[in-house]
Amino acid sequence: MTDDTPRHADPGPAVVREGLLLIDADRRLLYANDEARRLLDLPTDCESRPLRTLGLQDELIALLDGGADLTDTPITAHGRTLALDLRHTDRAGGPACLLATLRDTTVADPDTARRRLELLYRAGGSIGTTLDITRTCQELAAALVPAFADYACVDLCEGVLDGGEPRPGRRGAMHRVALTGITARPPLLPPGSSVPVVPDTPRARAVATARSVVEPDLSAALDVWDEVRPGAVDAMRDEQVHTLIAAPLNVGDTMLGVATFWRARPRPAFDEEDGTLAEELTARAAVLVDNARRYTREHTMAVALQHSLLPAELPEQQALEVASRYLPAQAGVGGDWFDVIPLSGARVALVVGDVVGHGVHAAATMGRLRTAVHTFSSLDLAPEELLGHLDALVNRLDQENPRPDGGERPITGATCLYAVYDPVTRRCTFARAGHLPPAVVLPDGHVDIPDLPGGPPLGIGGLPYETAELELPEGSRLVLYTDGLVESRAHDLDHGMKLLRAALAHPGRGPRETCDDLLDALLPANPADDIALLVARTRALPADHVADWDVPADPAAVARVRAAVTRRLDDWGLTEQAFAAELVLSELITNAIRHASGPIRVRLLRDRALICEVWDGSATSPHLRHATDTDEGGRGLFLVAQLAERWGTRYPASGKVIWAELPIGTPPGGAPDGTFGGVEPSFTPRTAA
Repeated sequence: MTDDTPRHADPGPAVVREGLLLIDADRRLLYANDEARRLLDLPTDCESRPLRTLGLQDELIALLDGGADLTDTPITAHGRTLALDLRHTDRAGGPACLLATLRDTTVADPDTARRRLELLYRAGGSIGTTLDITRTCQELAAALVPAFADYACVDLCEGVLDGGEPRPGRRGAMHRVALTGITARPPLLPPGSSVPVVPDTPRARAVATARSVVEPDLSAALDVWDEVRPGAVDAMRDEQVHTLIAAPLNVGDTMLGVATFWRARPRPAFDEEDGTLAEELTARAAVLVDNARRYTREHTMAVALQHSLLPAELPEQQALEVASRYLPAQAGVGGDWFDVIPLSGARVALVVGDVVGHGVHAAATMGRLRTAVHTFSSLDLAPEELLGHLDALVNRLDQENPRPDGGERPITGATCLYAVYDPVTRRCTFARAGHLPPAVVLPDGHVDIPDLPGGPPLGIGGLPYETAELELPEGSRLVLYTDGLVESRAHDLDHGMKLLRAALAHPGRGPRETCDDLLDALLPANPADDIALLVARTRALPADHVADWDVPADPAAVARVRAAVTRRLDDWGLTEQAFAAELVLSELITNAIRHASGPIRVRLLRDRALICEVWDGSATSPHLRHATDTDEGGRGLFLVAQLAERWGTRYPASGKVIWAELPIGTPPGGAPDGTFGGVEPSFTPRTAA
């Protein structure tokens, strides 16, 4: 039994149920509780009506009109022996009303009473063991077959099964959720069917009155029964089904559905005591179904929030072949996330993280951290720097948490693994903050768990993070995961890592197949923690898709580099991109020669886009500004921004790299209309250094 499993108190000893009537001085009924309505068979609109219009026995009317207080006065009503107490409320100066209480004193068979009490006790402990609506309904049906009935079914109103408010279905139809019987194929519609509420049937009366209906003899009712599938009425007669109870699942004034119980001969027909027992059991079950419904609604909302904060689809890039999986925990969504982020220079970042806890708060915190990782990644920060900024952010989030009265602020616990893969060098740089290390699967199937510097979890503050770099053969698989995959109640972390290694030790498996292998081997039946899984197979950028040149710090060298670039683009079949590439590189190289220090290097990468990079030894970053008509300079980066899809600056171990990505397939000059990104240039492009 899990921590979130609802607990049930023992029903304890049987209690005496009393009917209560409140009558005014004009002998109008002001109030009647459910037990009084049942004992006296009162109409649903009985309140505010005169007593003589309610169909009460003459004996009871005479006692109510007698004016005397009574105690334990025996009366007979509908074949039952009742004890009547009467008290006038005006004896001490109160309003002139009459309070009547009724107790059923009919002597029942002791064995029958004991069996009913035992059934009530057993059923109370077996219904509602989980917060699953369907299972709760199945437990209600199973608890009463065969001890109480031969067949039992539970039908719910539209919307309840999805966690919503109950609403009438088409023609009042309900959704069958549970069916149990003493035969393998009960003569009733199976679960999943739409069950109409047929007029003039016991179920229809139960729905209309919101009270249980006992039908001792079904011989007449079966003639109008249209609920069951064709031919099932004959099957019910063949099974000698002859009596039923229809008990609504009520929570307050809300009806969630109807439970129906059937008996076949030679068992006796249901009586009013059976109806009372069924009503009490369904009342308990209705509360449990409503709890499960509310949990389902909250769980659905949290899952929707979680999925909206995770990537809807992985971005296109050429460096890695990637597959991912996310599975929420049975107890609710958590803060696990993953991401694939294209970076400059054809590089790709892989991210997996885990926020401690479950529920909407964990999912919302995860969304904030994921957004922060995207922002820091756009700045091309080194992995260890990115985790440092993320650590500071989590510290700030903790400071925003309200401090409980007399307590300490709650701490946001989170871990993260951040990796950057470069397809040019086939090197991958890792940094982790308290997260489990990745698994690296070589093309021959060898599995390695690299010993990476651990680093503290996010939010600790003050401690630096370190990186480790691995060179990976093309076709290697990187496996990033959260602890929910390798650690569960069934096994500890060490055993989970052994299972992980065994599941990965198969060469030739793609990322999707690897995800399936891992989940088949490691996914527990009822996961207590959510799972994020990211598998990437590496690709290498071919050597003939890379070109670089060293550039002397001489303005005259710009023309030679432009010519070399043009020849290389012709070799790549990208002649149409030559004009834009020449303009971009001319500006960037000239800026490096004028404002930076050596060594200066130019690199071209042919990937999904044409990537132009200028490397220099300075750490000073250029800034885009809008030049006025009288300015002689200041338009170079504006030109780069108009021609490129993306551009920016990143900082390697020394110096900086200014890069620009040019689309492959765009006509010369940038945009299809001949302008630069739709902006008419107010200058003459420079054609010579």
